[in-house]
Order: sequence, then C-alpha cells, then structure tokens
Amino acid sequence: MIFLITGTKVSFLPYLCSRLRTGAYHRVMKKTHIIILVLMAAAAGVIIAMSADFTTYSDFPQAQSKPNTTVKVVGYLAKDKEIVYDPQKDANYFSFTMTDKQGNPQQVWYRGSKPQDFERSEQVVITGKMDGKLFHASEILLKCPSKYVNDQIVLKEKQTS
Repeated sequence: MIFLITGTKVSFLPYLCSRLRTGAYHRVMKKTHIIILVLMAAAAGVIIAMSADFTTYSDFPQAQSKPNTTVKVVGYLAKDKEIVYDPQKDANYFSFTMTDKQGNPQQVWYRGSKPQDFERSEQVVITGKMDGKLFHASEILLKCPSKYVNDQIVLKEKQTS
C-alpha cells in the first residue's frame, strides 16, 4: 500500500481513491461481504436450531409457578395410584400420577397412547406445561430397567431357593 504522510498522520486516501477508480476495491469488497453474510446466516441458523429445544428441568411446584412455560420434570410413577388408559373408549387419553424427585405427586395427562412397559419404568421424564391442577405432557420418556439387572435378580432368587 502507498501511504501519504502529512504532518504526524498517515493517510492512505490517495491509494484508496486510485483503487476506487479502477473498480478493484469494489470487486474485493463484494466477495468479502458475500462470504461474511453467508457465514453470519449459517451461524444464525445453527443458533436457532440449537435453541429450539431449550426446556428447563424443574419439579412440579416450579412448573405451577410458571404455567405457560414448557418444562421437563424427572420423577417416578406412583404405582399405588390409578393409571387411566382405555384404548376402546379413547386411544389418545392417558392419565397417571407421577411423583417428582422432591416427592411432590402430580396428576399427569398425556394426549397419546400409553408407552409400552410403562408400569415397569424406573424413572419417567415428562415434557409439558401446567394447566391448573393438571400437568399436560407433550412427551414422555421412560428409563426402563436394564435386562441385565433383571437377570441378576432372577439369578439371586434361584441361588437363595
């Protein structure tokens, strides 16, 4: 680059003016701008895609304090309470009681069929929103017991008999 030194300041204005007249500066800047814009759009797309499933883990009292917010609650099936699912009557109505990790029981309603081996699950993770006294689940994830743990239990029972 050619710089013009005037007093104590260095100026590259004459060089820039000569490059603008030839058009070389515009061609370089256009390519650079396009590359920067493509990178910014890609970064924005990645951020939006990653933020789509940012739901917070909470318990039932926290979910009741923010009723229109989607939350995930980790807990256990209350096996002493009633599980309502009658596919002949309504295959998309499933209701059960769940206890969160702090011991708070809550009636849960899910619009969908009952997951297979639901009663055998060790842990339940539900995603949804509170609506009054009901928790409306939009997704149910189960942590089922390991088949290896069951095999060990059966082996222990056979050894003790």
